[in-house]
Amino acid sequence: MNKQIKHVFFDLDHTLWDFDKNSGLTFEKIFKLNKINVSLIDFLPVYESINLNYWKLYREEKVSKSALRYGRLKDTFDGVGVEVEDDVINHLSDAYIDNLSSFNHLFDGAFEILDYLKDKYQLHIITNGFEEAQEKKMISSNIKKYFNTVTNSEMVGVKKPNPKIFNFALDLAKANANESLMIGDSLEADIEGAHNIGMDTIHFDYKDAEQNHAYKRITNLKMLTNHL
Repeated sequence: MNKQIKHVFFDLDHTLWDFDKNSGLTFEKIFKLNKINVSLIDFLPVYESINLNYWKLYREEKVSKSALRYGRLKDTFDGVGVEVEDDVINHLSDAYIDNLSSFNHLFDGAFEILDYLKDKYQLHIITNGFEEAQEKKMISSNIKKYFNTVTNSEMVGVKKPNPKIFNFALDLAKANANESLMIGDSLEADIEGAHNIGMDTIHFDYKDAEQNHAYKRITNLKMLTNHL
């Protein structure tokens, strides 16, 4: 146990909640319901890359929430050469959000590590995800009970890595930066953002793809026991 650290903040998507797996299952469901004839094997890799880019633009205030939801689908369908009408894309965009929390796969070791940490530290969430979706995800995956506070970007009006969201989360948790640690998958949004306001950090590099090892890094959640 790290005695200096009293508060542990987690990102949600791609950190505890297995976004890629749950997203793939959601697309499989809504494409079947809406009779969309597209190969998921072709669609998902293109979508994952486009979605990450849209979230970067969203963090930088360059696209709106509605533009993100529409654009990531439109660009993916264009990318795989499937023509889909705008009204269908808008319907699929809503159906995707409505159904996403009906799948609740977490990363391996999520419950074990939360059980390990909950009596040692106060646990919190900081997420850029949409408020209505994130709440459903935490409830349906049965992890909301672990967290003292949940801060999302819509509450604050800015997104990670903006220091305002981290300071808001610290205030909500009644925590100081020097006794707090941030765990997340995004070097830019989670790790550099938290580091810049004086928080300790651990990068969850679940794809084991990051060559920049300037920060503490894990590739499996259970590795947190080596640090906390």
